[in-house]
Amino acid sequence: MNMQKIRNFCIIAHIDHGKSTLADRLLQFTKTVSDREMQDQLLDNMDLERERGITIKSHAIQMRYDYKGDEHVLNLIDTPGHVDFSYEVSRSIAACEGALLIVDASQGVEAQTITNLYLAMEHDLEIIPVLNKIDLPGAEPEVIAEEVMDLIGCDREDIILASGKEGTGVEDILNAVVERIPAPKGDEKEPLQAMIFDSVYNPFRGVEVLFRIFNGTINKGDKIKFVNTGKEYDADEIGVLGIQQKPQESLSAGNVGYLISGIKVAKEVKVGDTITHIKKPCSQAVKGFENVKPMVFAGIYPVDTTEFEELRNSMEKLQLNDASLVWEPETSAALGFGFRCGFLGMLHMEIIQERLEREFDMTVITTVPSVQFKALMNDGEYKLINAPSDMPDTNLYKHIEEPFVRASIITKADYVGPVIQLCMEKRGQIKNQVYLTADRVELTFNMPLAEIVFDFFDKLKTISRGYASLDYELKDNQPSTMVRLDVMLNGEVVDALSAIVHRDKAYEWGRRLCEKLKELVPRQMFEIAIQAAIGTKVIARETVKAMRKNVLAKCYGGDISRKRKLLEKQKKGKKRMRQVGNVEVPQEAFMAVLKLD
Repeated sequence: MNMQKIRNFCIIAHIDHGKSTLADRLLQFTKTVSDREMQDQLLDNMDLERERGITIKSHAIQMRYDYKGDEHVLNLIDTPGHVDFSYEVSRSIAACEGALLIVDASQGVEAQTITNLYLAMEHDLEIIPVLNKIDLPGAEPEVIAEEVMDLIGCDREDIILASGKEGTGVEDILNAVVERIPAPKGDEKEPLQAMIFDSVYNPFRGVEVLFRIFNGTINKGDKIKFVNTGKEYDADEIGVLGIQQKPQESLSAGNVGYLISGIKVAKEVKVGDTITHIKKPCSQAVKGFENVKPMVFAGIYPVDTTEFEELRNSMEKLQLNDASLVWEPETSAALGFGFRCGFLGMLHMEIIQERLEREFDMTVITTVPSVQFKALMNDGEYKLINAPSDMPDTNLYKHIEEPFVRASIITKADYVGPVIQLCMEKRGQIKNQVYLTADRVELTFNMPLAEIVFDFFDKLKTISRGYASLDYELKDNQPSTMVRLDVMLNGEVVDALSAIVHRDKAYEWGRRLCEKLKELVPRQMFEIAIQAAIGTKVIARETVKAMRKNVLAKCYGGDISRKRKLLEKQKKGKKRMRQVGNVEVPQEAFMAVLKLD
């Protein structure tokens, strides 16, 4: 294929701006997919993606489009819109020369739109702005067009009006892709240099690697290696991506394709890695490779401890489909054997939990999510803290550093006050406030990641009536006064309920947690003390009263000493029972921590 006839582009947008629907129309218009095969959200092939209406995994597909009698090959790389999957978005963008920036004509520019746009601009992509959903009654194309023009500095004529639902403007978009997006650059005769931008696990054929070739040519049967992992393979099958895969004998510079080489271990394929030939390797790898960094950590345990091995197998299979999931085995005194897992964010954690339940029929308990802290020890070494149980004693470290993020929130001007107040409560510092239009404001904060991972997004949506949008990126680590808050039942520490919290919030957190647990822990024949403690200092306490039998029922009158004797006997029995009694913690109690207001 002549390189001048190839166009590689991606679609960037905020969640729910109609990206998947528009992609469906492009596939239909170019007859890549027949009417019989057509279904809504065609590229979102996971049940969860369809139900939630979000893209979780990026997808690539090749279309052929006849432009003025010349056939062009258009490689579309669909990207997720949620903040948790921004690493995948950045790698997809690196594989393209242009991007469709889709903005909802009724909702306007949102936080993620801006973040993904800046990512695209860093890679010098040609941006084609598209206003989608112009058929909606609430659409304001002229007002939103002004916003887009301010944002990217384009002219009004450059903005394409479209409706994914009705199919309006699809031809204009395809023409703009051919006219405005530059053809890929590269030399077929150079040594092979290709970048992996995604991988998919196929249970029969192993891991399928999706790549974009920058220089050189790859032939079927070539001996290749992955530069960053150092692993070597044979290219058993290569090809291009349609609705079904189309095997090819060779692919050259500028193309997007897939590679199957019988890889069985997902960890060997890292998104952003470079593929080259063993005999004639390229002089340098593609820039931008980095390992995915988990942001949120939580424990996942089977409800029934006998299912531990099944859970391990399920996690291994899940990791084949989702390379950004990180896990290692751990044990808890309260919950038995389980895994400490690293996620990209709360949505990622929710999706993993749901996939475990649906695809593998595993019911699991998730512990309190936390972020990764660093303790500067007395000997000058840093110790990583992923769970409350890793926290060293206070006399062993100088200070603890917690990760801070740069959070960007776009909201309507009416809600600026409540949004700032919420961020201040979450220990945020306001850095910037910009009016995008008379009615829309972008607020920038420095905030601790630990405050964002809980319920920040839910609260933000509530106070802004669903208008505010959030995006954040990791900034650095800063020293903070963090303490480990333990929960004790009957004097015994329940490690699964422990959490690392800021000292200023520890008392409030401990008090609320004790009150919540008092409602959930079932009453026993003896009194149960629920305590929250920092180290040896108890900061809050609630008591679950004992159920008691009326031992005086058989005393009809008589001397008080007789009654007292019976009560004393009961009291001793209760004391003995309390020493040997076990408190069963119901599963709702572990979930209660996640739902603290």
